[in-house]
Amino acid sequence: MHKTFSTLTLATLTAMGALGMSGPVAAQVAGGTTTVEASITESTRLAMGWSVKKTLMGKTVYNDAGVKVGKVEDLIISPDRNVSYVIVGAGGFVGIGRHDVAIPVTQIQDKSGKLVMAGATKDSIKAMPGFTYATDTTKRDAFVAAADKDIADGKAAVASLERKAGAAVAGTKTKIDADITALQMDVKSAEAKLSEMKQATAMRWKEFEADVGAATARLRKSTDKALG
Repeated sequence: MHKTFSTLTLATLTAMGALGMSGPVAAQVAGGTTTVEASITESTRLAMGWSVKKTLMGKTVYNDAGVKVGKVEDLIISPDRNVSYVIVGAGGFVGIGRHDVAIPVTQIQDKSGKLVMAGATKDSIKAMPGFTYATDTTKRDAFVAAADKDIADGKAAVASLERKAGAAVAGTKTKIDADITALQMDVKSAEAKLSEMKQATAMRWKEFEADVGAATARLRKSTDKALG
């Protein structure tokens, strides 16, 4: 019988929920005894549950054709202590170039001790939005800093062109003014896209990365053209 993780008791993740539900039990400890809030039945159920370390973490995920598509890197647990997502890493080596994605546990099954995600491929996983931790903003901060620099460089180029236009003859000034207008539009576009991303939560910044990247790429091209 195939079982989805959503129907399994991941006991090591629900220990806090299991403890304290029934009468105290005396447990032997070094130098004496102590009292813990767990019944013998609950302790047995806990011991017989699934071990995250032994059963899930670091385990390979296959598709239904038996092809390796990724590896379990982490688990995301909802506030009610049920496992909501399995974080699967595809590609890369020792974390370098690895693409982590959040897979709902209902999409992964245990088939004879093997973790299976039906219909998945490495390419389909890599095509999914990447997963980043809300508390880890290193990549986001670096991306924002690079975009801010591109925008600052664009504004500096506009100022430089305006100085040139002020000293240029009529024919040359017309061309410079056109370059200024085009560069200002690219600056405004990049600022608008980056502003949208900055207003999003840390978890959602990846949704805006492509648009901001495209806008700043156009801006860099316009800046290089203006200064060249």
